[in-house]
Amino acid sequence: MKATGIVRRIDDLGRVVIPKEIRRTMRIREGDPLEIYTTKEGEVIFKKYSLLGGLEDFAAQFCDTLNRSTDFTTAITDRDSIIAVAGAPKRELLGKTLSESLEKLMEQRQVWRWETGAAPVSACVGTTGYYVAVAAPILSAGDVLGLVLFLAEEGVAAGETEHKLAQTVAAFLGKNMEE
Repeated sequence: MKATGIVRRIDDLGRVVIPKEIRRTMRIREGDPLEIYTTKEGEVIFKKYSLLGGLEDFAAQFCDTLNRSTDFTTAITDRDSIIAVAGAPKRELLGKTLSESLEKLMEQRQVWRWETGAAPVSACVGTTGYYVAVAAPILSAGDVLGLVLFLAEEGVAAGETEHKLAQTVAAFLGKNMEE
């Protein structure tokens, strides 16, 4: 654990403000759910909560199946990072923070497919060589939970098959999260 040197008081309703610098660094947005943990030493720990975070094994099986069915690296993300990947070394992508461009695609809430001539969209911050060919948002109860991605080298376009596969898997995962 890292000390920040920031001290905040609890108000009369039991609220504490998480400083803007920490929210920005940890990518915590208004409305984001946080899990609360306590330790025997009296510490209170806030952790970003991911609905998809508990489905890593399930998501990994989907990625593996999609990767075997296509020539693309496949990944499933939550709102902040990649939680499952197949077709690439896991250390290169798993747990990596999503690129700002990919976050913008997520907010559009539509399946996106790279077209020849368009600017490439990097999958992760600080990672090169993995560009988005298809991105399908995982929607549950109107909220965006993450993405289903087909990744390839720069300049490689996906076909209609990958577009439909990503859309179908994203819809399935979104429906599964509602239940």
